[in-house]
Order: sequence, then structure tokens, then C-alpha cells
Amino acid sequence: MAAARQRAVDLAFALAWTLVRRLPERTVTWLFTKAADRTYARNSRGVRRLRGNLAAVRPEATDAELDALTRAGMRSYLRYWQEAFRLPEWSDEQIVGRVRTVNEKLLRDAYAAGQGVICALPHLANYDHAGAWAGLTGMPVSTVAERLQPESLFDRFIEYRKKLGMEVLPLTGGDEDPTAVLADRLRAGGFVCLVADRDLSERGVPVTFFGRPSRMPAGPAALSLKTGAPLIPATLHYDGPELVITFHDAIEPDGGTAAMTQRCADAFAAGIAEHPGDWHMLQRIFLDQ
Repeated sequence: MAAARQRAVDLAFALAWTLVRRLPERTVTWLFTKAADRTYARNSRGVRRLRGNLAAVRPEATDAELDALTRAGMRSYLRYWQEAFRLPEWSDEQIVGRVRTVNEKLLRDAYAAGQGVICALPHLANYDHAGAWAGLTGMPVSTVAERLQPESLFDRFIEYRKKLGMEVLPLTGGDEDPTAVLADRLRAGGFVCLVADRDLSERGVPVTFFGRPSRMPAGPAALSLKTGAPLIPATLHYDGPELVITFHDAIEPDGGTAAMTQRCADAFAAGIAEHPGDWHMLQRIFLDQ
């Protein structure tokens, strides 16, 4: 049964990557909005988890406000998938032209210094679009990806991100240690981007996130300490057709991995609090849930 379900999932993604890009954008937007609203109405476990996570961001919200925010969150999440299926067909001009940045000088100055740069991001808006934008504007991205099942689906995502100009290393099961490869890229002056608001190892760094206990991966801070590359948090949100990337001040390297990871969590919280509807966290993230 599990193998059959995995094959069905892989087939669905294959069809989506083939069909969605062929339809007019207005039609696709309508379809994905309807799909988001239907998913919200079914109130699945993922929707309930999203609502619980958003309640931590907006504890003062009424039930009606939280319902509206959760529905907006599902629409934003389905927009991410809509764009994922269509991004490979966008022109370079579209990819760059649909991005607006805030505090971009923080990133560019750090990159120009030649020590490499690490950018840590939460699951906000479309980080694949951000990675494609970075490569097209002179900063090719190296990153890691969680290994998915079935393997064929994982391979599709690797190929998708490669088409967007990113070097993608498997988090587990690869021929090389991804941490060592990323450290080499940084020592060569490269740009490493890591989505870092959810711990996949269950051995992450304890942090306080929106006043509640959580864990986040140690990787960004550990790489920064190991290589001397500055660690710059970034948060994303949608503004109409645009993706807005906000770069935050570099994380000070004092206090070790734990203190640096907490500062990253604080920067993530600031960005998420500004645009909670674009936070695509449908999994458990708070330890007291």
C-alpha cells in the first residue's frame, strides 16, 4: 500500500510539472486558489497544525481572525506549489523582475568581502524563487534538500532546483558529507542558503520561538563558526505578484552555536510576525504542542 501511494504521489507531481506550466497563468491561479480553499475546508491534520502554529504567532487573534489567517496561509502555500510547477518556464527577466529586496546591501557587501556567505531562511513564501534570483544576479546558491520518498520524487526536486541554477546536496544518503562540501564552497567565497526553522534531526538546538520551546538546526551557525563566513538571516513574503526578500543584520558569532541559533530564531520570528500568512509550517514545530 505504501509503495502504491508513493508511486501515485510521484505520478501526480510528474503530471503537474507537465500540465500546470501549459495552462494560462490566470487559469492556474484560479485552480490553485480553489484547491487551497477546499483543503482548508477539509480541515486536515496539516491545516490544523498550521492553525496551531499561527496561533503562536498571533495569540491575541480571535477564532474568526485565526480562521481567516489559516485560510490565507493555505492559499499562500498552494501559491508556492503553483510557482514551483511553473518556475522552470519563467524567463530570467521574469524571475528577477518579480523580486523586490529590502536591505540587499547587507548581503552584497558580505559577499564582496570574499569569505563566503550563509543565508538562513524560514519556510516563508517561495525560497526556490529566491534561490533562482540569487543565481541570476551573481550569487549561485549551494543548498541541501531533505531526502523524499519515493526516490524518483526526490530526483525530480533535485532536477527542478538544478534547472533554477542551484547546487543541491542530499541531506542524507549522498556520496559526500554535505557539511564538508558546503564548508568548501564557503571557503571558496560561495553562497550557501539553508532553510532552518524546522529541525529534521530531533537533535537540533533548543530555542525560544514566539515565547515557546522549539528546536532549530545547528547547521547555519556551525558552518559560520567553522568557516568564518557571516550568517545573514532572510525572511520572505508575497506582495501582489512580487516576492519580497528582507535581509537582516548578520548574526554576531559570539556565544557559540546555541546563541547564534537563538538570534536566527529571533530574526525569523520578526519576519514571520510581519507576514504570518506566508509561513508554510504545516508540521509540528513547538515542543509543547
